[in-house]
Amino acid sequence: MDFKNLLNRIYAEIKSSKWEDGNLPDYIPELKHINPDKFGMSLITLDGKNYGVGDFQEKFSLQSIAKVFAFTLVYKDLGGKVFERVGVEPSGNPFNSLIQLEQERGFPRNPLINAGALVVCDMIIENFDTPEKTLFDFIRKIARNSSIDYNSSVYQSEKNAGHRNRAMIHLMKSFGTIKNDTDKVLDLYFKLCSLEMNTEELSQTFLLYANEGKIYGSDERILTKSQTKRTNAIMQTCGFYDEAGEFTFRVGLPGKSGVGGGIAAVHPGKYAVATWSPLLNKKGNSVAGMKALELLTTKSGWSVF
Repeated sequence: MDFKNLLNRIYAEIKSSKWEDGNLPDYIPELKHINPDKFGMSLITLDGKNYGVGDFQEKFSLQSIAKVFAFTLVYKDLGGKVFERVGVEPSGNPFNSLIQLEQERGFPRNPLINAGALVVCDMIIENFDTPEKTLFDFIRKIARNSSIDYNSSVYQSEKNAGHRNRAMIHLMKSFGTIKNDTDKVLDLYFKLCSLEMNTEELSQTFLLYANEGKIYGSDERILTKSQTKRTNAIMQTCGFYDEAGEFTFRVGLPGKSGVGGGIAAVHPGKYAVATWSPLLNKKGNSVAGMKALELLTTKSGWSVF
């Protein structure tokens, strides 16, 4: 597959389009200042070929994409016990829904919505002596990049404006779902969501999920083959909030989006790919990113289906 030519064609089509239906997120003040015209895309194959177009080396806020890494850490450490605290079903509702959480007595549908990621952060605090250091060291390890960190301005912005997440965690605390101090859990969660990477770094990190759970470039296994399969399944069915079906229909890859405008996806056994474009649709997913990945699988003829 000539991915260099293919990404150049996708980039030209994306940049020539008008994304009038997209908007910058207004619930995280710091993200409202991003240039809406930015677009980057990176693809790295398992045989070591690396491709990038546009703003692929400019860092952006991962937001909910980073939830995959936190889940991976606890799944690696706790195995199936994770699912005693969080489910694996698509939410069918917005990522920050309080109604569903109330109806289901504080048990989150999956680890990739806000409520589920808060429970995952609670598990990290419960099971590691230095939770923040353990989490970020783990992410740097699977990224093979010691410089990876969170953006302090975005973190502070999220902390100041995170009222719905506070409501959510206190609701879960009332049901006994959250075991630790809510402020400590929220602080770890806000730092996780403020993690920064560029699309090249993000696709490099996501190679873990294309490579049967092994860190790319080494023989070190993080997840078993079975755990990797199940993590990819959760991304496929839950990675795009209440638009997971649409992404599966249009793109056909396991992946995860974030309201920072990023999307990461994998074709198991072949490649990892990441896009970044800040304008979001009403579901909170990047308009141009969704289109770029649809073009990728349509023009290449490669998807998991």
